[in-house]
Amino acid sequence: MRSAWIAVLAALAAALGVACTPKHVASAPPETARTTAVLLPDSETKVTGRASVTNSAGTTDLDTAYASSTATPSKAPSPVTTMSAADVQRVFGDALSALPTAAVHFTLYFKFESDELTDESRALLPQILDTVRTRTIPEVLVVGHTDTMGTPKANLDLGMTRANAVRTYLIQVGVDASLIEVRSHGESDLLVKTPDETPEPRNRRVEISVR
Repeated sequence: MRSAWIAVLAALAAALGVACTPKHVASAPPETARTTAVLLPDSETKVTGRASVTNSAGTTDLDTAYASSTATPSKAPSPVTTMSAADVQRVFGDALSALPTAAVHFTLYFKFESDELTDESRALLPQILDTVRTRTIPEVLVVGHTDTMGTPKANLDLGMTRANAVRTYLIQVGVDASLIEVRSHGESDLLVKTPDETPEPRNRRVEISVR
């Protein structure tokens, strides 16, 4: 999960002072070389995953938000402590600021057996454009989905038709066409699990990710 990945990046950032020491300069004794990891909630979902701090002397598991452990080469990682948000920013601020900006997700819905957006979804298009404009080098992924009415092949085609329809809508409101990638998952990635040949409005959708 992303939260575990952040913890690893943070740990690496804390170790840079040792890893980047020129070879001709005496480094600190191994016992004083310290690496600290902290587990952060996902920036989008706020869900906290799991991570482990491991060396040859042992392992400490991190499974709650802001759980932290410090290790040296000759000792097992310390028991879990909890860092404050202020301490995380103070210690790992530079590493966190270097992470890519989190993607923003939108879901647009369609009328039954159609590539026409519902009125509520059409109203989201200007907001998507505004989000694209906040990115320095934006990427827009548009993925079409369907419900289980019809054959899998027909739904794969319908998902692509819907994705291309949304691409056209986005271009019309001002998104650069070269930034948009379209795909179709057809009925293979249902938002609401249903039996075959089941109409479900929430599965008739296009998911947009703006990075």
